Amino acid sequence: MKRMKRKTKIAVTVVLVFATLGTVTYRLADRYLIEHVEMRVANAQTTSNASSGSTPASSGSVQSDDWNYESDNEKIGIQKLQTGSGDDLITYYVADVVLKNGASIQTAFAKDAYGTNITQNTSAIAANHGAVFAINGDYYGFRNDGVVIRNGTLYRDEPAREGLALLSDGTMKSYDEEEESSASLLAEGVTNTFSFGPALVHDGVVANDFDNVKIDTNFGNRTIDNANPRTGIGMIAPNHYVFVVVDGRSSDSRGMTLNEFANLFAELGATEAYNLDGGGSSTMYFMGRVVNNPQGKEKERGVSDIIYLPQ
Repeated sequence: MKRMKRKTKIAVTVVLVFATLGTVTYRLADRYLIEHVEMRVANAQTTSNASSGSTPASSGSVQSDDWNYESDNEKIGIQKLQTGSGDDLITYYVADVVLKNGASIQTAFAKDAYGTNITQNTSAIAANHGAVFAINGDYYGFRNDGVVIRNGTLYRDEPAREGLALLSDGTMKSYDEEEESSASLLAEGVTNTFSFGPALVHDGVVANDFDNVKIDTNFGNRTIDNANPRTGIGMIAPNHYVFVVVDGRSSDSRGMTLNEFANLFAELGATEAYNLDGGGSSTMYFMGRVVNNPQGKEKERGVSDIIYLPQ
């Protein structure tokens, strides 16, 4: 009888352990893997609301080659650059962009859906939206806080960190999400916000206090101030932007520290610059191809959003 009771207790314990593990596993999958669509978004190519940052249709001739593109709306020039050697080699890509005739920077969600754990490769989202140029965004879907305004629509209003705002007048600024309301941003003419950071250059001054910078408190978060692949955006003057993607984690490039990244934007002439999602997400797309080396393996990682320029 005692032996039977002991076996019963063991069996119950085993069942409880597996039930607990199953619950934990499901919760982790639900938080980080299972798609949760909160809203379907109309394809940006069919949207024609000027206040949401839509771009006028291109007209006239287009001139382009593998690294340059010019239309009536925009001029894009991309350079692949390297510095250092051996274990200190860094490979990065700089896109100099001038917007013309009321054109503006656009954004798009993976699978045209807003929510968590919804991902697609940068190149796939870009192709779906007829982009000539694109980079990955802030991976908003990995976290449940931060301010998310895209193409003039407010999707999330959970202030948490230093954000980036793009305005309809062709300028950009970093701001404290907890001090400036989303309503005031929209009234000011903000078309897109990103919640990652930190700001790299502000009012022409290079930031230099990057010790122990953390963006998230999610599972697996770590500081991001060491050498890593990077993606960032800077403004040289209104409607004149510079986008930079740095490769890393490979023999061809060790990546950049935040200090190096900030100083690079300053050297490029940026008066404002902001750090976006990096690491395996860092991707630059141009005219149908990925120009950099994502993850150091020529393999893209799915992201929740992109920043792009339509043809």
